[in-house]
Order: sequence, then C-alpha cells, then structure tokens
Amino acid sequence: MLAAMTALDLAADPADLTAALIDLESVSGREGPLADAVEAALRRLPHLTVHRDGDAVVARTGLGRAERVVLAGHLDTVPLPSTPGARGTVPSSWSEEDGRRVLYGRGATDMKGGVAVQLALAAALQEPRRDVTYVFYDHEEVEASASGLGRLRRNAPHLLEADFAVLLEPTDGTVEGGCNGTMRFRITTRGRAAHSGRSWIGENAIHKQADVLARLAAYEPRTVAVEGLEYREGLNAIRIRGGVAGNVVPDEASVEINYRFAPDRTPEEALDHVREIFPGHELELTDLSPAARPGLDRPAAAAFVAAVGQEPKPKYGWTDVARFSEMGVPAVNFGPGDALLAHTDDEHVSADAVRACYRALAAWLTD
Repeated sequence: MLAAMTALDLAADPADLTAALIDLESVSGREGPLADAVEAALRRLPHLTVHRDGDAVVARTGLGRAERVVLAGHLDTVPLPSTPGARGTVPSSWSEEDGRRVLYGRGATDMKGGVAVQLALAAALQEPRRDVTYVFYDHEEVEASASGLGRLRRNAPHLLEADFAVLLEPTDGTVEGGCNGTMRFRITTRGRAAHSGRSWIGENAIHKQADVLARLAAYEPRTVAVEGLEYREGLNAIRIRGGVAGNVVPDEASVEINYRFAPDRTPEEALDHVREIFPGHELELTDLSPAARPGLDRPAAAAFVAAVGQEPKPKYGWTDVARFSEMGVPAVNFGPGDALLAHTDDEHVSADAVRACYRALAAWLTD
C-alpha cells in the first residue's frame, strides 16, 4: 500500500532523491515497499528492461556495446537508531553545516546516497558508451545466506554477467579496491549448575571463558599488503551470553567472535588460523564470506581508477565486491559518504558528495 502511494522522481537532484529513499524505511526484511517503488520508477524508462526477483530489481540497457558494467547497491539498512533524539533516523532531515547542505537519516551513507546515484544515472543515460546493468538488491545487512545478490546469482546469473562492477558503497568518493573477508563463530563453554551459596558444588561456565577472552585481548592483528594496498585485520568478541539468575552458578556461556581477514587468505585458511588461536575449543561457525583481491590491474578497473583520478584505498569492511570477484567480474567500491558514519546514530551525507559521485560515474559511462 505504501509503495502504491510513493512515486520516485528519478529526474530530481540526486541529493533530494536520496532523501526520498530514506523516507521509505527499508530495514533488512522490510525492503518490499522500497523495491516496489524502485521497480515502478524503472519500468517507466523505455530504454531499460527490468527484472524482479523477490525484493531485488535489475534494470539493463541493451545497446550492443563492446563492454558491460554493473552498478550495484543494496536497498536495506540496519535497524533504526534506538537512542532518543538520534538524527540518523527516518524520516530524513536537512541541515546547513559549514556552508554545506547535509542530509541525516538511516541509510544516508549506507547506502541510499549510492542507490540514488544509480537511479538518477539509469534515468538520465539513455545511450551510454558502455552497456549498464543496474542492480538493486535486498538483505545485504544480514547473514550471507539471506543475501538478495546471492539469490540473484543462483536464480538469474546471466543478469550479473559483466566486464566490470562498481558497488556504490560509501567510500568518500575514492575508489576502494577489494575487501576483507568476514567470519563469525561461537565458542561455548559448559559447566555444572549449582546454587551460588554452595558454588563449590558447581562448575562456572563463564569462568571457563577466561582463556578465550585472554587470547582475544592478546591477539595482534596483521596489516597485510595485497597488490599494493594495505589491509588491516581484526579479531573481536562481539557478543557474550551466560547465566540464568542472580543466585545460580551458570552451566553454559558463549562468546561470539568476528574475524576480518585480508584478501591473501582463503576462507579455509582463515578458519585454520582461528582454530590455531583457540586450541582446545570447539568453534561453531555461524557466517563466512570470502575476501576479494583488489584486481585494480584489470583493464576495466584501471580505466575506472584513472577516470576517478584519485589514489585507490583498501576496503577494510566486507562488501559484495567479493561475490562479483567469485563470479570472475572485477569490482571496486565507489560511492558517496563516509563509511565511518555508516550504522551510527547520526548517519549523514552531504548533498555535494552525492552530486560529485553522480558526475564522476556519468562522465565515465559517457566518455
């Protein structure tokens, strides 16, 4: 019903289009209304063919050009801020800061600014010099198994075939090559429950996590040079659970750990590494996505870097460049907004950053 009442104006200023996208709340699992609005807007463009798969939308030119490129972005966001008075929520709000027009709202940087650029380009570029596939997909901010891009790869892989791909993830307008891989796993310790007044009868499962936490605190992550870019790794506890009541010695405790690994390691090598860090502990793997090497020496990638005209940087976080890399499509991250603001309570992007990203991609696609 909401999507039926919402019409996106793809001819609008990309910054204002960003605000319209933010106002369509799309936390992971609730992307439907936004996907409906995107599909409806794209189907009004006669130079594109449009395909819908769940809450993923793909639009393609068919000009018979010698090269095809993908511009991809996810529609979903992390949950809305819970902090009272947070500015990075829904609906969006504008602010004037240091002479700049700044847009606040969930997804402003990650990544509705990038999606707005995709949509504006899709409407404006009727005859680009390269054929373009515009991909808008769901469920990026959750476990890899739910990914809308992964589903597209299974259901319609031909739609993702290309010579090069650009993910419009926030990079502050600089090309970021490759990405770290990501792994999540859980270590559970078990004891014997007892009344805390007679604790010597039991075995405290939380105390048994001391070895795990000590190893995490002592761990020294690597900085690794891969094809000229330096990637920083990280191994961190992200969640801990244990205990049932204030007078019970707990019989079970668990720590969930996230390992971000550089592109010189395969997922199997990364798993072997964390097993070495935690000898004697059983690791329950809950999520694993591979890293992606930069691939900036590929002709299409090198041409894009030259067109942007800035020194490339590594991508420390995981993005779907890894999925394209697995498909044999060289890919980079390039989009508006500061990645450090993603998922924060004051998430925002400047209007100038969105417009600059639009201009750079338009110039490259039409040059």
